[in-house]
Amino acid sequence: MKSFRQELQLALDERQKNALFRRRRTLYSPQGTEVILDGQHVTSFCSNDYLGLADHPDVVEAFHQGLNKFGAGSGASHLVSGHLVPHELLEQELAAFTGRSAALVFSSGYMANVGVLTTLLDNNDVVLEDRLNHASLLDGGLFSGARFKRFAHLDTAALEKKLSSIHDARRKLVVADGVFSMDGEIAALPELIRVTSNHNGLLMIDDAHGIGVLGKNGGGTIAHWQEQGAKIDEDNLQILIGTFGKAFGASGAFVAGSEELIETLIQFCRPYIYTTAISPAQAEAVRASLKIIQKDNWRRQYLAQLIKRFRAHCEDLGLTMIPSSTPIQAVVIGDVSKTIQASEQLMHEGVFVSAIRPPTVPAGTARLRVTFSALHTESQFQKLLDVFEKYAHCWVEDASE
Repeated sequence: MKSFRQELQLALDERQKNALFRRRRTLYSPQGTEVILDGQHVTSFCSNDYLGLADHPDVVEAFHQGLNKFGAGSGASHLVSGHLVPHELLEQELAAFTGRSAALVFSSGYMANVGVLTTLLDNNDVVLEDRLNHASLLDGGLFSGARFKRFAHLDTAALEKKLSSIHDARRKLVVADGVFSMDGEIAALPELIRVTSNHNGLLMIDDAHGIGVLGKNGGGTIAHWQEQGAKIDEDNLQILIGTFGKAFGASGAFVAGSEELIETLIQFCRPYIYTTAISPAQAEAVRASLKIIQKDNWRRQYLAQLIKRFRAHCEDLGLTMIPSSTPIQAVVIGDVSKTIQASEQLMHEGVFVSAIRPPTVPAGTARLRVTFSALHTESQFQKLLDVFEKYAHCWVEDASE
């Protein structure tokens, strides 16, 4: 009979055998476009710091001021004594920013997603999720105890068919990413709203990778579609999730929606009730980020230029890409080992791009996930293009095998 440790080691060995073993790499510098990674100086194209705010002087200064005024920690959960003025002000500002009645700050995006789904759903309900939703959304749906259904990626016809077959549920909640984290594709909110509304369903969008990046003022996927004439409000998109770990350059998350939704979460959401609040200094830093996000549209405009040029270059090289107009650009190679090799080739040239493998993405779609920041200089961008040109012939051959 194998010991506990032996059982664990067997599973680890199997993962390593299948080229799925992951290793953490350590940064010795602030997050940015030039970093020290495991002692090596590299140009980074794999951070979610899309707007370049993680080390922005105004955000850092706000954090310092928060530390000086409110200390390092919140000291308790929100409902005990850990809800400080910066948390309250941040929630008010997020509600105004998103055009919602109210907002609630969580310690992480994972906690927000799991918390909302397990609070609002039980075995009387049905949750329907896009097949490529983030793991936190899938986990939350499974943990909720609701009947769990997945529909084909971005396929609203498949969603409608599933919705039309449900007649005995208290709630039918449709859940999708606003921008899909491994593909960069934007959800078709108008269609999701139409289908969900036609079948008396509710809609929840996790806009972790859209908030701050899309829309003239950074309003995210909702703003992206509103600027094209879509009518989207809290009556037809009832639950909006956002995170501070991407465009905001910080950490934490929020839920925005009606006053009734937010009060329900305050009263009943266990992941919110039973965890220590984020530090007040962190809340102050996020408030500073929020101001920059709304003010600096040049960051989004510059990103759009980089994305357009990069895609054109990759198409010229014959690389397989997933359609995306966001800073997330997926170059699909397919084979896991060869995708890892491609990432290592880039690292050898001083360019850091992560190899994304199953189970994070479906089998056969291992990829290089290139992400852009508004701080990438022309010389850094040209370096990326040059290195891709040097090795692209290997990746094209690999993808066709």
